[in-house]
Amino acid sequence: MKFLSLVVIVITCLVQPILGQKSERIKLADEMAYSINNELINHWYPKAYDTQYGGYISSFDAAFNPTEDQDKMIVSQARHLWTLSKMIERSPDTKHYYEGAKLGFTFLRDMFWDKENGGFHTLLSREGKVKSSGIGPKTAYGNAFGIYGLAAYYKVTSNPEVLELAKKAFYWLEEHSYDPQFGGYFQSLALDGTVLKRDSYTASTATIGYKDQNSSIHLLEAFTELYGVWKDPLLKQRTKELLAIIRDKIVQKEGYLQLFLFPDWKPVSFRDKGRDVIEKHHSIDHVSYGHDVETAYLMMEASHVLGLEEDYETWEIGKKMVDHSLRYGWDNEVGGFYDGGYYFPGESKPEVMKDTKNWWAQAEGLNSLLIMADLYPDDSLNYFEKFQIQWGYIQRYLIDHENGEWFPGGLDKQPDLKNARKGQIWKTAYHNFRALNNCEQKLRDPSHLALTIKKGRNGH
Repeated sequence: MKFLSLVVIVITCLVQPILGQKSERIKLADEMAYSINNELINHWYPKAYDTQYGGYISSFDAAFNPTEDQDKMIVSQARHLWTLSKMIERSPDTKHYYEGAKLGFTFLRDMFWDKENGGFHTLLSREGKVKSSGIGPKTAYGNAFGIYGLAAYYKVTSNPEVLELAKKAFYWLEEHSYDPQFGGYFQSLALDGTVLKRDSYTASTATIGYKDQNSSIHLLEAFTELYGVWKDPLLKQRTKELLAIIRDKIVQKEGYLQLFLFPDWKPVSFRDKGRDVIEKHHSIDHVSYGHDVETAYLMMEASHVLGLEEDYETWEIGKKMVDHSLRYGWDNEVGGFYDGGYYFPGESKPEVMKDTKNWWAQAEGLNSLLIMADLYPDDSLNYFEKFQIQWGYIQRYLIDHENGEWFPGGLDKQPDLKNARKGQIWKTAYHNFRALNNCEQKLRDPSHLALTIKKGRNGH
């Protein structure tokens, strides 16, 4: 009873400032609902349904017309399936969402799943032939998204065949990618699932043999989605392990994610090698503000779905990551999160190395800023104001109000991206739809996702 009383008091304290924002929140929610329906989803679907070969058409030009090259990657195909499954939840009377989602599931089952070796292939031609990719025949990251899309689709269909395929992918990762010695998962895998290892011939710029934050956070994301529909004890154990590894080993003391790590979770860093070497290895070793704000949300979501009560460590680290990104990766002039920074030796704060602003980081930042605004309404960083600025930035520099979808990066930094592709194998509606969907619902109902921290430690 004492615990329940404390929760009621905490929620009351959180809701009072939010009530004062009610009219503004409804206005923002209406804007985001309009954007979802009229500037995003309606451009993708049903246009992206590949009724000839199955799955989804991947690539669209600046005016949202299909291009000639139409390879299909497991990540984007599964993201389409996830997005359509969530749109079924939003609009259950829209028939073509069901038809489109079935296309995606069937293509994953019949074409992407390797019937001989197990696991999802990384890249296929439009017709379904296996192709070489730059990230390996199979990856933990790709299989994570396969699970993610399938779990969401199972939630809206209750089709046992869908859940069985998600389980097969989970067990395949358990057998081939999971590290029983140090925990976590290896990213790069051969066709038969063998972990690819580094040797004396491996280039210093290659990531083979490393563990990494990106596959780790998206495995956490996928396992969280799957646990929502399948309360398996091993799945719960692995999800909790991943949450702890990300929070306690991959997040560095300053509040950012180490991008790549050795199998024992020691950081892969070039900090002591000089600026030229650091810049050469930027893709392996830098501060990625977009991943940091995204991970803050994914950790909190996982903690909630797992039912971890009074999980102060996760909440505090999540807040620390968002705060770090605001202090060092935020554009105070117009809003938006920069793409990259670096802690050079002897410096107490990271230098901005890439001041461009890719689309997905801005979407993830929008989502996490609203979560922080509702959890910490009195914080000196003023999250709700930053959230409003971020939404204004997205409307001005990212959303193509004429042709639909978002530009790949903010036009304030890269005006040439106005003519860039709106869709490709690494760009679907997943990041921006999820952010807008979460924000719209949370603006209307602050208890959405139940991300209301049970405060009590250190004043948080």
